[in-house]
Amino acid sequence: MDSRSDCLVLLLLVLGSAATALEVPLDLPQPPTITHQSPKDYIVDPRENIVIHCEAKGKPHPSFSWTRNGLHLDIGKDAKVTMKPRSGTLVIDISSGEKAESYEGVYQCTARNKHGTALSNNIVIRQSRSPLWSKERIKPIVVQEGLPLVLRCQPPAGLPPPIIFWMDNNFQRLPQSRRVSQALNGDLYFSNVMTEDSRSDYICYARFPHTQTIQQKQPVTVRVFNNEAAEERKPAFLLPEGSPSSKLVLRGQVLELECIAEGLPTPEISWIKVSGELPAKRTSFQNFEKTLRIVNVSEEDAGGYQCTARNRLGSAQHIIHVSVKAAPYWIRAPQNLVLAPLESGGLTCRAGGNPKPTVAWFINGDPIDNFPEEPSRRVEDDTIIFTEVQTASSAVYQCNVSNEYGYLLSNAFLNVLAEPPRILTPHNTVYPVIRDKPALLNCVSFGSPVPRVTWFKDSRSSILMGDPFVFHENGTLEIPVAQAFHSGRYTCVARNSLGISENHVYLEVKEPTRIVKQPEYMVVQKNRDVVFMCKVMHDPSLVPTMIWLKDSGELPDDDRFIVDSESLTIMYVTEADEGTYTCIMNTTLDQDSASAQLTVVEKPDPPTDLELTDPEVRSIQLSWIPGDEHNSPIKKFLVQYEDALHGSGTWNNLTEVPGSRTMAHLKLSPYIHYSFRVLALNDVGYSLPSLPSRTYRTKPAAPDENPSDVKAMGTEHNNLVISWKPLTGLQSNGPGLQYNVMWRQMDVDKDWNTETVANVSKFVVAGTPTFVPYEVKVQALNNYGKGPKPPIVVGYSGEDWPVAAPANVRVRVQNSTQAEVSWEPVPAKSVRGRLQGYKVYYWKERSLHKHTTHSHTHRMEQQTLTFTGNRSHGKLPGLHPYSLYSLNVRVCNGRGEGPASPFLKFETPEGVPGPPAFLRVTNSNIDSLTLEWGPPHERNGHLVGYILTYQTVNNTNEFGQLKELSVPPNETSTTLHNLKYSTRYKFYFSAKTATGPGPGITEEFATIMDGAMASRQVDIATQGWFIGLMCAIALLILVLLIMCFIKRNKGGKYPVKEKEAAHADPEIQPMKDDDITFGEYSDNEDHKPLKGSRTPSSGTVKRDESDDSLVDYGEGGDGQFNEDGSFIGQYSGKTDRDGVQAHESSEAPSPVNAMNSFV
Repeated sequence: MDSRSDCLVLLLLVLGSAATALEVPLDLPQPPTITHQSPKDYIVDPRENIVIHCEAKGKPHPSFSWTRNGLHLDIGKDAKVTMKPRSGTLVIDISSGEKAESYEGVYQCTARNKHGTALSNNIVIRQSRSPLWSKERIKPIVVQEGLPLVLRCQPPAGLPPPIIFWMDNNFQRLPQSRRVSQALNGDLYFSNVMTEDSRSDYICYARFPHTQTIQQKQPVTVRVFNNEAAEERKPAFLLPEGSPSSKLVLRGQVLELECIAEGLPTPEISWIKVSGELPAKRTSFQNFEKTLRIVNVSEEDAGGYQCTARNRLGSAQHIIHVSVKAAPYWIRAPQNLVLAPLESGGLTCRAGGNPKPTVAWFINGDPIDNFPEEPSRRVEDDTIIFTEVQTASSAVYQCNVSNEYGYLLSNAFLNVLAEPPRILTPHNTVYPVIRDKPALLNCVSFGSPVPRVTWFKDSRSSILMGDPFVFHENGTLEIPVAQAFHSGRYTCVARNSLGISENHVYLEVKEPTRIVKQPEYMVVQKNRDVVFMCKVMHDPSLVPTMIWLKDSGELPDDDRFIVDSESLTIMYVTEADEGTYTCIMNTTLDQDSASAQLTVVEKPDPPTDLELTDPEVRSIQLSWIPGDEHNSPIKKFLVQYEDALHGSGTWNNLTEVPGSRTMAHLKLSPYIHYSFRVLALNDVGYSLPSLPSRTYRTKPAAPDENPSDVKAMGTEHNNLVISWKPLTGLQSNGPGLQYNVMWRQMDVDKDWNTETVANVSKFVVAGTPTFVPYEVKVQALNNYGKGPKPPIVVGYSGEDWPVAAPANVRVRVQNSTQAEVSWEPVPAKSVRGRLQGYKVYYWKERSLHKHTTHSHTHRMEQQTLTFTGNRSHGKLPGLHPYSLYSLNVRVCNGRGEGPASPFLKFETPEGVPGPPAFLRVTNSNIDSLTLEWGPPHERNGHLVGYILTYQTVNNTNEFGQLKELSVPPNETSTTLHNLKYSTRYKFYFSAKTATGPGPGITEEFATIMDGAMASRQVDIATQGWFIGLMCAIALLILVLLIMCFIKRNKGGKYPVKEKEAAHADPEIQPMKDDDITFGEYSDNEDHKPLKGSRTPSSGTVKRDESDDSLVDYGEGGDGQFNEDGSFIGQYSGKTDRDGVQAHESSEAPSPVNAMNSFV
């Protein structure tokens, strides 16, 4: 073939490849195409009708015929054979008892119309068979223990081959292991037999899949005897037999290699590939490593495979040589070809196989060699080349490739058509897609010649090309990473030489579904609740569906699992709930998922198997096996003991052991009947106690310790009580526990007095001197000896009442409220006990004031001050001035108080008086005030007078000059003259004695207004000239408002605030910037109302303190006019002066101030 022919062939192959995607619409003429057929090897169930499928399409619809074993099958001659209408499917009715085997054979279906003929595969029909086992008598098998054994199954040949398994009489599968296993051929192999293998029901069963029947072989009896000890031996192979062996496997099938070895001990099997590595992803080991399985075998799997059997005595190897052959397989099967008249193309039929398959071409079912040569058709190797085809060239071509292991048959038609383009994709199809995912917009078209497809977006102004668009040969437009701006209408246009067609589709790019709050890893205690959150964000147009999985499966069907829109709640968690929980949010376009682990923790299980070892005189070793931790590590173990001898039923803590240890070395005490138990602790809590250990008894011994907390003290003046904390049963160390109580008077007795007691915790020594020191000690002893030498404790015998009072009691008055008392201490012998201190009893007899009423002459309640220790003086605080007091002093010991010292009287000097009882105004005039007061309740001496201080005060908390007035003590009122009218005064009033003035009281009072002024104010308000003035002011305001509007309409601004500044009353406080006033009016405020002025936000107007003011505004004061008609009003708020509540003052807003804001 020259180079020009080579180029033509390549071009035709490309054109043929481009045409493979064409699907001819069924309304156009076309040769038949087989759409469905039965498998090549068709095994039928003899109990059911035989159905052989053959379906095809074409235009016109094809007719069907069959051959059987290469001969035409006349369907009309056999009433049992029918063909479905408009179909080639054969139905063979064998329900009336006909045998299926009479219809066995090779069937082939032919579908034809006027444009060509298509053929089905050769379909081999065979009846499934499940023959019975031949009857035989199987003798019992007797074998020596340790020897190998093979039980043969040898099932009858069936179609298809049966599935083999071994069971017993109870239909229970026989257990298999490395020692006993079933081979691929169904035989049961024993690497070595054991006595427990003796049984009479080794039964081999064969199950035939098609008929679903099971056949049973006669039971086999095996008897294992052990007359002599089994001799160990190295491995030897039972299967495969011989060395080496070989295996043939076809490409694509499953390779199964098997090695079963005998030996004692039982050998272990391992595999390697001699000349390479095992394909890890396709390799598995089964039957306890005895079977090597490789799926989807390919040519590179050929070679040697070595299995090795090994035990401690040695090893054995066996090599299996594997050869791989291949039935034909497609590299490139021919595809239907549609060409326009005078176009060119080709059909390629390329297949692989081992050995290499042969290729045979057929036209409409007949060999191509039977047809005359045509210039438009040429066969070259595995390709038929068509050039300048005509309408009459339409036909169905068959390609048959075959070798000794099988064949492949493919139909492909050549259909010569002249058709304008048509778009097969439905109109206005909407393609929703998730953002950042690929978008595929289909434009399936048909035409002959093959149309060329172009794409437009929104409008047809420009063709889409280049990034980010990918154009597929079948017309599909791909956007690899779709974004929101890619949404819109797309138009595809298909053109060929005969016409044009277009279609609109729509792309909608949606927001992805995302889980924004994922479930979190949870550790939960058993019987608690747990909540897994799963909150999602998604496109509003998509409806998500939440699915929860547990360990990749469905949630348990349990009411404890509650699924809400954003959560999964598990109530009363159990250990079975542990696992991985996955939240899956699905929409019609995408999904998102998140997983979290649930760990259920619980208190640990109690330890088990307590064991006591290594017993010693005073110790023993305790070990145990920990219980289940329940997912929370054990932190420590607590060892407890029970003493059955001294406290049966009571468990006491003995020691703690870290959680990493499972034993403890226990220190023991004598004379204890020990039982031990152990508790485990994790983060949840303590486990239940373990079962108690066995009882361990220790031998008695002398006490190791003496009683603690030994004390000696008297309870009466002539005794000594010795007490102690007795030893416990654990501390007694033996029977017969007693106490040796020993005592002697300190520095007097040399010998110890001893008394032995039992079952008590104190001992009373009678007839002792009063409050003398004793040395005491207490020693424990039992039937096995005494305890260690006890320590000496010093205590005192009992106390008695003191017999003497403090002498030489004196008082030194330090001031009007405090005095110091002193005394001589009582001698220790007179105290007759442990000195606790001294008590001073004192009380007020009366006040020294001459005018004290009778009700004040009663003695006040007695008071007591205690001075601890050996004191000889103390201070008496809080005394009343100018009073008569009495006191006495007593000494105290542990028993009580002694006699009182002689009564001693003393007087306190004068002090400053208390505040006056009250201060009030009894008469108020325009320039005078009459004050009245009450003397102090607490005079604390002789009053020598009163001090009255006063000053003016205005509403701004500004004070005038202080004036002071002294008042004789016998007066209770006074009148102040020449005061300012309508003025507030603040008064400070206190009483004084010779010691000085006392605390005062403070009040505020005001003089009243002039009556003439008040009536004048009323008269002015009713005068005609005043009314006229108010009218003029109102008219002026109206004129000013008109000027403001005129000014604004002209575009100017009316500087109200400047006018206010120029004409404001100098006594009026300027407005703050943030106060609401008439602002500057401009053209852009046409629709805003005028704003009125207001007083400053503080609500006050300050003024100086000149006397020109008519009224200082106090409580309820009204605004006043002066003679020239100006208004000098002032606003007053509520103030607090020197802690005294001021009177409130208020007034109406000033009309003059309102006018000033416009001027």
